[in-house]
Amino acid sequence: MDPIDPSTLPALPAPFWFVQFFKVLGFTLHMVPMNLWYAGLVVAMVLHLRGSDQARRFSARLMTQMPVIIALGINFGIVPLLFVQLAYYRAFYPATILMAWPWLAIIGLLIPAYYRVYIYAFALRAEGDRIRPLKRAAGWCAAVCFIAIGFLFANGWSLMGYPEAWKGLWLSHSTGGAARGTALNLADPSLWPRWLLMFGLALTTSAVWLRIDAAWFADKEDSHYKQWAAGSALKLYTLGMIWFAAAGAWYIFGTDLHTTLLEGWLLGLTAVTALAPGLPWLLLWIGRTQESSRTTAALIGLAQSGVLGANAISRQVVQNLNLRGFLDVAAQPVDVQWSPLIAFLALFLVGLGVIGWMIAQVMQSPAIAREESGA
Repeated sequence: MDPIDPSTLPALPAPFWFVQFFKVLGFTLHMVPMNLWYAGLVVAMVLHLRGSDQARRFSARLMTQMPVIIALGINFGIVPLLFVQLAYYRAFYPATILMAWPWLAIIGLLIPAYYRVYIYAFALRAEGDRIRPLKRAAGWCAAVCFIAIGFLFANGWSLMGYPEAWKGLWLSHSTGGAARGTALNLADPSLWPRWLLMFGLALTTSAVWLRIDAAWFADKEDSHYKQWAAGSALKLYTLGMIWFAAAGAWYIFGTDLHTTLLEGWLLGLTAVTALAPGLPWLLLWIGRTQESSRTTAALIGLAQSGVLGANAISRQVVQNLNLRGFLDVAAQPVDVQWSPLIAFLALFLVGLGVIGWMIAQVMQSPAIAREESGA
């Protein structure tokens, strides 16, 4: 594709740094719950099928929490998607038009997956561990749907940064000059490692959530469960970290990214992103044989937030590098539109405040329940 002269484009309504900051921040916030439904669902279903009593208890706990987790993830995903469409629409729309039907299929997969999670969660509350096979199958169907959604998103984002493939895909997936919307970016060497890298990262987040849930929300669980949670969180995080490292190496060295990401200041960013999971793993290892205090669990969660943040920054840098020969958003003129900008900031802060209040109420509920029961 011929490069676009940025001076010919409409002015951005917000500074470039503002767009980048909130796109990265929004994606980081989105990744926390998204990781839990992406890999956590699979982990929960496997543990319920093959795990110990403690593993099955965690599976039940996570699945009853999943409806709220999915709702938070979907809402947090609006922010990065908003800024993609604001600044990168010249790449976003061509890519998603070429794969229009698979892209629209995300909604067709998400809605039934969401309902199936509710079916499973309500079945747990009504039937306990003896869930009927049909309702248990709903959990497996939801897990498969979310894996498929992740694959389609990986297709969309990788195709967005691969404009040199657009013409070939259009020619092979068009009728009378009109795109049929049936293309997938399967020939892109970055697609498969990108998809698998995110799953490995999601495993690490699921491991951290196991530790946080045991410390903050599992007041009714005994010490044996909490000790199991400490050791199992370390094992799951180790698996996720190895997966993340292998997929990340494939992502960098299996494509031409190593020619840029391993030079200059980008080498430092790449190193930080690659090594960041080491800090949560170390904290999990130190506390592997003891119940986690709330402070320790919060520190582990904060360290994992840094892992996700570093990954989000690196992904944004890679996106800009992939598009630099076609679209240089940083060089686009800026005409700040203060009214929508202020409205966005106000609503964003209010939204975070409401979510924080909701989480605080959930955290207080075990204590309230004990007081009401006279414990």
